[in-house]
Amino acid sequence: MNKKNGNYLTTGEFAKLCKVNKQTLFYYDQIGLLSPILKNEKGYRYYSIHQIELFFVIDLLKDLDMSLNDIQLYMQNKSPESYLSLMYQKKEEIVKKRQEIEMKEKFIEAQIALIEKASHLDFHQITLEQLPEATLYLSRNIENITEEEFVEVVSDFLNELNESHLDTGYPIGVITKREQIVKGEYTNYSFLYIEQPKPKEGHPYFKSVKGDFIIGYHIGDANTIHQTYNRLFLEMERLNVTIGEYVFEEYIYDSVVKNHKEHYVTKIIIQVELN
Repeated sequence: MNKKNGNYLTTGEFAKLCKVNKQTLFYYDQIGLLSPILKNEKGYRYYSIHQIELFFVIDLLKDLDMSLNDIQLYMQNKSPESYLSLMYQKKEEIVKKRQEIEMKEKFIEAQIALIEKASHLDFHQITLEQLPEATLYLSRNIENITEEEFVEVVSDFLNELNESHLDTGYPIGVITKREQIVKGEYTNYSFLYIEQPKPKEGHPYFKSVKGDFIIGYHIGDANTIHQTYNRLFLEMERLNVTIGEYVFEEYIYDSVVKNHKEHYVTKIIIQVELN
């Protein structure tokens, strides 16, 4: 038989068009996924040019994490209806993956911007700045809770960020109310938060109060943060300002970029009122 008469392709030719090796085609034939359209009396195997599209669909489904076993099940029960249903399903999966990739891209962009900005900061400087209103997504209240409860709140908060695509790449910070700070309870936080530059509808948000803030940086861990607060309070006295309703803390450098906690850097943002 002359293979050219029927527009047939040898295994090598078909493999070259599909950009795979012949062993892949042998395996697909062995498991009944894609077999040659004919085999002659000498054992030569031939594929039809029309089988190329079938190969591309199989390759697409593999790329979309569909197992060969599940692809086989479809191949054994092919129909226009089942194919259409499969394509709708895969389209939904692609849309979801695209959204996840876009979220990861935004996360990376935010991380790049934050670290580049941090590289130009003087961590020994204390400044009085006017800040615009920022929208924050908050955890549930964490005042006066046990360590076990705190771990649970953090876990729930991280799950919320992940499931609702609210992880913006900004650092997760803590809010402490004025009364705790005044009493020296610097680690008796009220809420966890993460900034939302582009808030989504349908989520409860806290809009941080815009206005005047004293901003300083603590180098080290929470055990010595009282020393930095004392420095900030002295600067507030010098500037004749008093503490406002909230204090915000967020890591600038943490275990992601530093190996030792004594090198961690925490940004402290104290809402103040001018006297």
